[in-house]
Amino acid sequence: MNTAEQTLFLIKTRGPQTAQQLAALLELTSMGARRQLEAWQEKGMVTYEDVADKPGRPSRRWLLTEAGHARFPDRHADLTLQLIEQVRTLFGEAGLDKLIDSRETISEQQYRRHLAGARSLPERVTALVQARSAEGYMAEVEQRDDGSLLLIENHCPICAAAKQCQQFCRSELDVFQRVLGPDCSVGRVEHMLAGARRCVYLIKKV
Repeated sequence: MNTAEQTLFLIKTRGPQTAQQLAALLELTSMGARRQLEAWQEKGMVTYEDVADKPGRPSRRWLLTEAGHARFPDRHADLTLQLIEQVRTLFGEAGLDKLIDSRETISEQQYRRHLAGARSLPERVTALVQARSAEGYMAEVEQRDDGSLLLIENHCPICAAAKQCQQFCRSELDVFQRVLGPDCSVGRVEHMLAGARRCVYLIKKV
């Protein structure tokens, strides 16, 4: 991945960044980072917002535009949307529910195979993150001071389908709960479809 692509990737996975933050991550000078950002801005991939988070001069934070987000793949979005509409037309909402149930069953089986051998909750969450990353979700895990875990997904490769049929999101949350086991609770605390830049799941031992 070249420096220009790394710039977009870091903003995608870490959220809005200042030029100074990106410079440190990319091992560039601040001027070098600004050149990368300005080049992407000219292409319509990034924009910025000035945030007054402390007294004095506001800090300029760079973020992806809709076109910038679109550079990260959404799995065959147009075809998926067409198929969803065709299922609805031919078989109604009941038929669509059956399709989602079938996808849910297959996903659960795959995740259970991936989690086989993982014993502790952190091990299970890490294994699930690996499986989700392989599917294109740019997933990571973060442990909090209180012992709970955050499963973070910086990208949604089925976002277009989820916007048209939100049962996909409900289905994924249910699958996470089942494969991670009854000794934990799983809740979604950030959601792309609600305007967040990523999806985040809070996982606690019960």
